[in-house]
Amino acid sequence: MRIAVLGGGPGGLFAAALARSADPTREVTVFERNRADDTFGFGVVFSDATLAAIHEADPVLRDALADHGVHWDPIEVRLRGEALRCGGNGMAAVERRALLRVMQERAAAAGVDLRFSTPGDPDDLLDAEFDLIVAADGANSAMRDRFADVFEPTAETASAKFIWLGTTYPFEGLTFVHERGEHGVFAVHGYPIGSGVSTFIVETDERSWRAAGLDEFDVSQPPGRSDEKSLAYLQRLFADQLDGHALIANNSRWSNFRTRRAARWRHRVGRTAVVLLGDSAHTAHFSVGSGTKMAMEDAVSLAAALGAHDDLDSALAAYEQERRPPVAKIQNSARPSLSWWEHFGRTYDELPPWQFAYHFFTRSLTDAKLRRRDAGFVEAVHEQWRARHGAAPLQSPLDVADQSLSGRLVGVAENLVRLPEFDLPLHREPVDGGSWGLVVVAPDAEDDLPAAFDAVAKGAAAGAALIAVRGGTALTRRLICEEARLTRHATTLLVQDARDDEEALTEILSGRTDLVGVPAGDLS
Repeated sequence: MRIAVLGGGPGGLFAAALARSADPTREVTVFERNRADDTFGFGVVFSDATLAAIHEADPVLRDALADHGVHWDPIEVRLRGEALRCGGNGMAAVERRALLRVMQERAAAAGVDLRFSTPGDPDDLLDAEFDLIVAADGANSAMRDRFADVFEPTAETASAKFIWLGTTYPFEGLTFVHERGEHGVFAVHGYPIGSGVSTFIVETDERSWRAAGLDEFDVSQPPGRSDEKSLAYLQRLFADQLDGHALIANNSRWSNFRTRRAARWRHRVGRTAVVLLGDSAHTAHFSVGSGTKMAMEDAVSLAAALGAHDDLDSALAAYEQERRPPVAKIQNSARPSLSWWEHFGRTYDELPPWQFAYHFFTRSLTDAKLRRRDAGFVEAVHEQWRARHGAAPLQSPLDVADQSLSGRLVGVAENLVRLPEFDLPLHREPVDGGSWGLVVVAPDAEDDLPAAFDAVAKGAAAGAALIAVRGGTALTRRLICEEARLTRHATTLLVQDARDDEEALTEILSGRTDLVGVPAGDLS
């Protein structure tokens, strides 16, 4: 079998090495447009829990992490002079350049033909009549776009801006730093990668980015050019956190993260089969997972499928069937995390540090799941709540519309026109006079949130004693409640589809809502 791998990143190199090692009669060639020692970005992160399958397939990553990487357990959140740590998050990181070097050596030792500074044009590869072309050429895949009508790629663009930098500051582990400067809020994902260098990713919202004048860099500049103005600005903004250390640029420029999906991952063109791998097929926000890790897991699955099936098309079908569910799971969990970065400014401004940190860690986890990672951290948050409210979160009293509630769970009828528990009429539009609440129906799609936010603003301005949010998805309900509570300073009620006390506890304790509504029949 003749295999061409388009793209010499970790995913492509791993797929090539595994395919060749499994069957030395295979002719495997990697086409990489960059030189062997070119690399963009700084470090790659892997969680301990996700490495088992990769290590079992080949120890190359384990060896790279052992020889060149850095390991840590707690994650630290810094803001307003405080640093809060949550453990149980075993992770390791390695410099991208070191990882590529080790994987290039592994592929070459397996007999892979590595061709650097060779773009590998899709039509030229098809004309060469390879049996299989593995499109591992990244998020801007030329091969995927060549057959866009077949693969049907889509991309969702986040509103937050990010820039990938490095620093000589020695972070001990994954650290999230938050600062409000004169132009707005900026946050850092920092972590050590070895060789005296740390990754330093900065995120901000578009308003802060524009206010700081960081939108002036010409993105049409060729690869390799870095945004020096932003580098200098961020060096000043985070000077106290960097303790005199410098920021480092490497093709560093602002971008918006794009979550990419493809309707299909495989295609046949005559005698040649084409399959997508890694970022060409899928991306997930870097706050919850490593694109490199996902690409390497793709490579393991693809190599196993090639070995288990004599028929190439059957092998590719098995590969896609096996990989789609875990990829979808990661992408689904990534969306709430990515959304957190789009809106973290209001959370920074409104919540005390202990609650801000809990809000951050529960963006994709419940209270119970976070407790399994670090019971001490979660218990300290509960203690802070009890000290302020005199009771556990769901049992804490709350005054609404001059009436006192004994707890945070409220029974609601299906039509949601009145909350009988404390005699409050609810309306879909603002009304004049008396105490009343506003019902906002959440949309199913985030693109439709602006209309809901507008309804919240009008209701709060008109004096709604409560804003209740129902319908939509768990994420859209959460975002509307946060807009009402944290931006409009309204008392909020998040209505669940079915009673879930664990979810209710998490939403209350994190400050996302004041009350949780459950079907009246479920409230004992």
